[in-house]
Amino acid sequence: MLFNSYEFILAFLPLVVIGYYLLARFAAVEMAQAWLIAASLFYYGWWNPVYLVLILGSVLFNYWISGIIGRFTRARIPNLPLLIVGIVVNIALLAYFKYANFFVDNINATLDVGWTLSEVILPLAISFFTFQQIAFLVDVYEDNAPLYEFREYLLFIIFFPQLVAGPIVHHKEMMPQFEEKKTYHLKWENIAVGLTFFTFGLFKKVIIADTLGIRASEAFGAAADGLPLYAWEAWAGALAYTLQIYFDFSGYTDMAIGLALLFGIRIPLNFNSPYQAHSIIEFWRRWHMTLSRFLRDYVYITLGGNRHGKLLRDVNIMATMFIGGLWHGAGWTFVLWGMAHGVLLLINHHFAEFRKKLSIAKSPSDAKFSLGKILGVALTFLCVVLTWVLFRADGFSAATYFYQAMLGQQAGDHVQLFKPQIFAFIAVLVAFCWACPNLQRILANHFQPPDGDCADPVEPARIAWHPTVRWALLTAIVFLTAFLSLSSRSEFLYYQF
Repeated sequence: MLFNSYEFILAFLPLVVIGYYLLARFAAVEMAQAWLIAASLFYYGWWNPVYLVLILGSVLFNYWISGIIGRFTRARIPNLPLLIVGIVVNIALLAYFKYANFFVDNINATLDVGWTLSEVILPLAISFFTFQQIAFLVDVYEDNAPLYEFREYLLFIIFFPQLVAGPIVHHKEMMPQFEEKKTYHLKWENIAVGLTFFTFGLFKKVIIADTLGIRASEAFGAAADGLPLYAWEAWAGALAYTLQIYFDFSGYTDMAIGLALLFGIRIPLNFNSPYQAHSIIEFWRRWHMTLSRFLRDYVYITLGGNRHGKLLRDVNIMATMFIGGLWHGAGWTFVLWGMAHGVLLLINHHFAEFRKKLSIAKSPSDAKFSLGKILGVALTFLCVVLTWVLFRADGFSAATYFYQAMLGQQAGDHVQLFKPQIFAFIAVLVAFCWACPNLQRILANHFQPPDGDCADPVEPARIAWHPTVRWALLTAIVFLTAFLSLSSRSEFLYYQF
């Protein structure tokens, strides 16, 4: 069941919200939590009921072993082997479902052994709930997490607004909210702000992302089929996908924030205008923020971070980005995409150190609109566009073919895919991404993220949302525009991760 579907908007969501507050008001908080758990399980099982066994088994195992680890930790009994067992089981589960076919195909191609394996269907959200639970196990081992009741832990993992495509929430951000009585009191401001987030996120997905997706698919499909492309068509296709994944992911993030707020829950930010970043380092602080946090805290720092010299720091960055690339998909193009970003991060770090050695200080204008920052944003954006080609292409040959087209190096009879006017639409959207405030800034006076590592205060924009008739009418128009276009709905790009 997609957020951008009739059954979700007209049936599932209203019933769940109404039942949640009725139970909290006339029964008990525990009943409201149980209702939300049941709704989340129903939501997950709608896609494939069989995988309810998988996610419940994963939750039961991790809750059980975290309890043992926690008791050993509090008793000061060495228990590193238990933590390793917990992590290995989680990684093994993820590896089987996400990478088994990938490994077998590569072994067959390398050794020509002819192994066979029936196609393993990737369960929804396995990457998200696996990483979330690994982080919890590590925190319990380090005595940074209490032992919660199973009901609250289960809700923490399967809470449907953030389950299928993130953010990868941290227990310190969510558990205190589940325990607060005021969370379960109906607040009309939360409903208004939540519906605004959901509406504009829906518009981003249905009207912008899906429209761009058609153009991107045409260009990348032509490259996969070996059809010659004009250079401008290849660039239009690359930019279309760059904007498609931006508005698709941004739209989902806004919808998830809005849905959670309908239940009185604030989830962390996961997307913060990444195309406004003036460096690759800043880009990864703005794109999929909770994944970046996980990779930093539980991979990069665990490997040693920058504590053992620059050479090992560089190795740790590359190893972390290798894992980040592989997390995104079972394919070598994803790995190369991650490694490319790793190289860009190294260049960024070394250039910053070079500037520091030359004592080139930042000018006060660097924080706003200096020439250096404008060039930095443009260069960062160009690097991101070029690497998205790897992310989107159907294999190395298609990616190579696409890059050749971008350089104008393809011969043959070209078939024009779309009109040059597409650049006008793309230019407007790029300008929007670079210059306009995001939705969380527009709503910052009424929504701030929960306490946590992704919780820097959001600075309100000059264009501020208020609970007025004017904003209500605008939101209603935006909603109707998106709602009437749902017949052509598609999955979010991060659904199968």
